[in-house]
Amino acid sequence: MRKTPVLAGQSKDGEGVDVDKQTGWIVFVRVQVYLVGAEAMSLPTAAIAAGHIMDNVSRSERSRNAIIQAALAIIARDGPGRLTLDAIAREGGLSKGGVMHQFRTKEAVLKTLLENQVEFFENFSRDYLASAGADGKEPQLAAQIAVQRKAISEPHSVAFGLLGALAENPALLSGLRETDAGKVEAIRAEATDPDLATLRLFAAKGLALSTMMGICSLSEADLERLFDRLLDNTQWPAAAKEHSTGRRVANKKTD
Repeated sequence: MRKTPVLAGQSKDGEGVDVDKQTGWIVFVRVQVYLVGAEAMSLPTAAIAAGHIMDNVSRSERSRNAIIQAALAIIARDGPGRLTLDAIAREGGLSKGGVMHQFRTKEAVLKTLLENQVEFFENFSRDYLASAGADGKEPQLAAQIAVQRKAISEPHSVAFGLLGALAENPALLSGLRETDAGKVEAIRAEATDPDLATLRLFAAKGLALSTMMGICSLSEADLERLFDRLLDNTQWPAAAKEHSTGRRVANKKTD
């Protein structure tokens, strides 16, 4: 026996309810309408309705991604000062209303860029440690140098979101400073020579930042060679000494 749906603004006996004063009741009624409606549907109809809901979610997600990619393209090509909602709409082939449906302000776009950057590079660092092995010499340093290299290796890198946020709203970076401080502390804690490890890290950061700002005069080949050297522990006296000592200890145990 099918149930009769209860409409918002109507009680079960058909009398009206005061929707302005009974918000909680209206929310409840709307949930009931949805549930009763789903129960009254045939299975194929319910499946189609669910598909429409999922399709709407997918379209929204695609729109957000298109907006983010458009913003990155603008920052990389024209600089963060040219980032506006109108520019994002033109770049992404969207209406301004469509952009504002996802992000009400440019600051909201920048905040999302920054969040995406943090997530992207955290995942990259985690994958790098997993593939390279955390048992190697100074793995945290190696992972962070690799992150800086990654930041400039791809077009429209999410790292450009950092430049956009820095130029438009430096306050957005306050949380990143704390995160960076934690990484530096971990790198220094694992290093034989903490100062040398810090110098290697910030040399990599300097290469990456100057390249993203467009003021680096080095060629791609020069950058690759320098990043290789920064990653190579045998090129650095303290790290190389520790590496050699570790091998001698391992050989003695084998003997």
